[in-house]
Amino acid sequence: MLRDDALKGKTIIVTGGGTGLGKSMTRYFLQLGANVTICSRRQAVLDQTAQELTDELKDQVGAGQVLAIACDVRDPVGIEKVIADTVARFGQVDGLLNNSAGNFISPTERLSYKAFDVVVDIVLRGTYYFTLAVGKYWIENKIKGTVLNISTTYATTGSGYVVPSAVAKGGALIMTKSLAAEWGKYGIRLNAIAPGPFPTKGAWDRLFPEPLASMMDPTSRIPLKRVGEHQELANLAAYLLSDFSGYVTGECITIDGGEVLAAGEFNHLEKVTEDQWDMIGETIKQANRESKKEGQK
Repeated sequence: MLRDDALKGKTIIVTGGGTGLGKSMTRYFLQLGANVTICSRRQAVLDQTAQELTDELKDQVGAGQVLAIACDVRDPVGIEKVIADTVARFGQVDGLLNNSAGNFISPTERLSYKAFDVVVDIVLRGTYYFTLAVGKYWIENKIKGTVLNISTTYATTGSGYVVPSAVAKGGALIMTKSLAAEWGKYGIRLNAIAPGPFPTKGAWDRLFPEPLASMMDPTSRIPLKRVGEHQELANLAAYLLSDFSGYVTGECITIDGGEVLAAGEFNHLEKVTEDQWDMIGETIKQANRESKKEGQK
């Protein structure tokens, strides 16, 4: 979408950058010349991704470099270390992509307090911790930085069966707009993207597990009748982190093939029976176990 050097000279921190959409966006940022620090909780996964992307782009002239640092976005000390290590390696930080997330489907009355907290802590607390830390660094050093938050289409409409995520994403979206107004005087921009269905291994298994996946076609309610391609999201993210969007701030751009027109992405789950919810819960637990095993390899 953008010219090859569109992000040349910029350094971007990507949370949740080791897998899924974070990895896809990181790849494109590197292709456009940015240096990228990827962070998540699992160092082994980050190292594998960093090596894979480095090997993939080794022959591309002008491609950026990638730095992998393990960090739990709920830990302010760890966040400060990511920023310090990134500055030490690349000179400064120019952009932050808050992409770390946690989500799964469930009737809300089935959730424990801990299950609710886990999602809110990662999505909301992690977003404002990292944004606050980077914002203070930019203001102190007079850097005109850019924050991009990955939101969701139901951050504004709400949706049943993903209430912790809706609460957290809604809060993060309001923070985006509020800080865009407050920090504009420093030349700091904040925007958000609200993606529709973009299949990834981990998230897809938790949002569309069996028997749900067999019961419904996720594309059936999308006017364009397809899911999104990772490159399409990467195109939009790169634009919003580049200087080409220099007059855009406080916005949330939806990229969902028109799905938001059927408001409440998961409200249709009222058709799922109690027995089916039991099966879905076991499928999600198995997906989580497999994800942990994969991270330990």
